Order: sequence, then C-alpha cells, then structure tokens
Amino acid sequence: MLPRLSLPLSKTMLALLAIVFVAPGLLTHGPWKSLDAISIEIAHQMATRGDWLVPRVAGEAWMTQSPLFHWVGALFGDLLGTFIPFHGAVRLASALFTLAALAAVYFAARSAYGPLAMDTTDRQARRAPAASALLLLVSSVGLFVHAHEATPELAAMAAVAGVLAAAPHAVTAPLRAGLGAGLALGAGLLATGPIVATALLGALVLTALADSDWRSARGLRFLLTAVVVAAALGAAWLVPLAARDATLLTDWWRESTTPEGVLLENLRYFLVVLSWASFPAWPLALWALWAHRRRLGTAEFLLPAFASLALLLGLAAAGPARELYTIVMLPALALLAAPGAIALRRGAAAALDWYAVMTFTFFGGLVWAGYCALMLGVPRKLAENALKMAPGFVARFDAVQFLSALLLSVAWLMLLFRLPRSATRGVTRWAAGMTLLWGTFATLYMPWADYQKSYRAVALQLKSRLPVGAACISGRYLGPTQRAALSYHVGLITRPYDPTRPDACPLVLVQGSPHHELDAPGPRWDKLADVGRPGDRSERYRLYRLVR
Repeated sequence: MLPRLSLPLSKTMLALLAIVFVAPGLLTHGPWKSLDAISIEIAHQMATRGDWLVPRVAGEAWMTQSPLFHWVGALFGDLLGTFIPFHGAVRLASALFTLAALAAVYFAARSAYGPLAMDTTDRQARRAPAASALLLLVSSVGLFVHAHEATPELAAMAAVAGVLAAAPHAVTAPLRAGLGAGLALGAGLLATGPIVATALLGALVLTALADSDWRSARGLRFLLTAVVVAAALGAAWLVPLAARDATLLTDWWRESTTPEGVLLENLRYFLVVLSWASFPAWPLALWALWAHRRRLGTAEFLLPAFASLALLLGLAAAGPARELYTIVMLPALALLAAPGAIALRRGAAAALDWYAVMTFTFFGGLVWAGYCALMLGVPRKLAENALKMAPGFVARFDAVQFLSALLLSVAWLMLLFRLPRSATRGVTRWAAGMTLLWGTFATLYMPWADYQKSYRAVALQLKSRLPVGAACISGRYLGPTQRAALSYHVGLITRPYDPTRPDACPLVLVQGSPHHELDAPGPRWDKLADVGRPGDRSERYRLYRLVR
C-alpha cells in the first residue's frame, strides 16, 4: 500500500524533489566537452596556483570567464578534494547554485503571488503559486542537462532568481530588499559579466517607473541600496584585478561586452530555443498574463515580464547565439508562469497532466529498455547501436545504481496512482518526470556516457607517449576544451603553434580529423601517437616529434 500524497507538495517534499533532481551524476563522470571542462580547469588552476584573482586555462589568463562560479568550485575542491574527485567537488557548485535558484523562485512566488490566494481558507491552495514556480523551473527542458554541468550560467541563473525573490519586499522593507537585490545583482556581474546584471537593473528601473507603489521614496531607497551594494560587490574583484594588471580588466570588459553575431539573427535563435527550452513555462506564462490581465500594472507581474524581455534583448545584443545562455531566463519565466499554472481551465490542466504522464512513462520505459540492451544484449538492435557509439565498452552491473534507478521508477509509479486531483498535479508530474529521466539516465548510463565523452583516457595515452624530459609542446588546432582537459588530467600544457616557426618546439600536438591526416606539421615530423575518444567521429589527436 503506497501512501497518498497531498498537493501542493509540502516544503519537505519539494526540497527532496529538488535534491533528487540535482544530485545524480555530479560526482561520477570526468570533465566533458565545452564549458564543463573549461570551468573545472579554471577552478583547478585557482586551487593549485593559489591565484584566485585571474581565471586561467592551461596556465594562460582566460578573461572570457568571470570568477564567481570558479571561486565556489575551487573552494569545494579544496575542502573535499581528498574525499571525492576534484571535478566532482567543483560540480557541487552547480548543485549549490541550482538549489539556490529553486529556493529563490519559491520564495519569490510565495511573496508575489501569495496574496492572489488570500481569499481562500485552504492553506494548501495558498501554497500553490510558490510550489508551482519551483516545479516549473525543475520542469524546464533547457535545465535538464545544464543543471548538472560546471557552468557559470548557473550562478547567473541563481542571481536572477535572487533579484526576483528580493523585489516583492521593495516597498515594505526597502533596505533589506535592496541589500538582497544588490547582492544578487553583484553576483550576476561576477558570474557572467555585465550583460545579465544590466538587464536585471533595467527591469527593476522599468518596474519602478510603471508601478505606482514603487514610484515612492521607499522604492527609490530600494533601488539606490541595490545599486550601491552591487557596485561594491563588483568592485571587490574588479579593483584588485585592475591593480594587478589593467590589461586584464580591459580584456574582461571587451570579452564580456563586444557583440557577436547579428542582433536579429541572435534574437530569432534565442526565441526558437526558448520555445522548447522553457517549456512548459512559456505557454503558462502567456496564460497568466491573460488570466490576470487586470493586474498587469503591478510589480509582481511587471518585474518577471520586464526581466524576461530585458534578458532576451541583452543576450541577443551581446551574443553569441548559444542554447546554454537561455537558462538565465528560466527563473523569470517560471515565476511568471506560476499563477497561470493554478488558473488553468480544467480541460487544459488535464491535458498538461496527461501529456506529462504519457511522455515520461514512455521515455522512462525506453531508458530501461536501453539498460537491458547494455546489460543483456536484448533488444539486439539497441545493444548494437549502443556499442557502435562506444566501441570497446564493457558494461558491468552495479547494484547501487540499479536500486537507485528502480527506486526512482517506483516513486514515479506512486505519483501516477496516488496523486489527488489538483491545480498543481500537472506541473508536479512534469517536474517528477524530468527528475525520473535524469536520475535513471545518470545512474544507469553514466559509465557508458563517460566512456565516450571523457578526455581522461586520451590525456593518459598522450602523456605516456611523451619523450622523457620534453620541455616544449606546441598545440595546433587545439581547442580550449581540449587544452583544459589535458591540463587538468595530466598537467600537459601546450603553447600556441607558430606557423612561421614550426620547429620552435620539438613536439607538436595536432587536433585533426579521424578521416584524414592532412594537418601534419610537415615531412620532417615522426608521429608518436594517434589517439581519440571511443566512437568520436570528429576529433583525433596526433603527437609529432621533429626529426633533426
């Protein structure tokens, strides 16, 4: 007999759901391609060098990144690196910022939309907007993978949510709310640069101009406090950085503010990505604006709407067009969608609920079918495709992983059959379904995924082929992700390849194609190694030595 849950979920159940969504997979795989490897390397450089002021990749200043996420990751690495892998400790920063964003969105919705339900005596109904906001953020498709990567955008997402949580108290407690909003604005500046912080400040100013309650001495006190605190927090890093080397500050500003791409093309790209990355929040946000159209002049609706638009325009103006950047918009959309979720008509709510049940039950079944293929070879076609993607992988049964995934699946069945009818049942099952999919994938498939995505084996093979006493290695066509992974795993540092002096270093590491070898330095070079990740059809790493 399974217990029957009540809706909206209690604070304890919401916290448990958030932890189960965030935790799986953080510690069990090495640095993967793109920002995951780069962020881990920056934190590793800070911890090993003791220089927490300048972000570095493979020993070189990397001013395309701001330091907040890496500070927290390096701190976790220092504290826990003897107990868990350093990269796993760094990803605990991802968990911290994601949980902070979820908590902030919950409190933002409770403060902003709690009065909408004050006319009811049902305490559970009064908790519905806050629970819906948190559940909608968990449900966002764009957060599914990125919440478990080491990426500074998670710190920026938490900063956005922090501003939204502080703003409802702008009039009732202007100094305290201004302090909270200022800390969040400063965190946004230190997380990803001035674009997010400027967009949020613009949204606050527009709300103050449009909302009559904010057009007061208390509203002005709130804004001034927020600006002063944010400026002080940003200066705590920028001033020492300028004192160290003004060129570094100039490089950071240029990297953070120089537009990349065309505004309209970037805008179109982000709108297309948001159509699926913010689902199901965006249609519920539109419905909330319509259902509460008589209250659109109030700050609780103006601020998340202005924040969404300002962030969208800021991202499109700055560029580049990357799907990852849209996660900073998710808290504002989830907050705006919360009152829409509980105001849905019965037919629409039932459709949202039914779609969640069918979608996640189907894909959850596919996850288990794929696991059976890996372990037992049945279904045969799935097993062949899995091994084709990771040639040489040998699956091993792990009882803890199996039981963890089984427990998640049982919890999903419990939510299917033991949830009462409620306005929040649809968003609850959406959030639980996303948690089910990520949790079962991270527990059952992580060894298989890490086998083909990790650079550790490549780094160890290259290290073993290096001649004893090699003092200089140049990298040709080597991307920042690869340089970061090689430096993190085996301390292999490459200098830029100089085509005018190809023999400046006796060793050259080339990142090339598996299909041809047209990128060798020249005829006087012997190949010492030719390695790549299993199943990788786009990257190959060849080490050459100059023959004198």
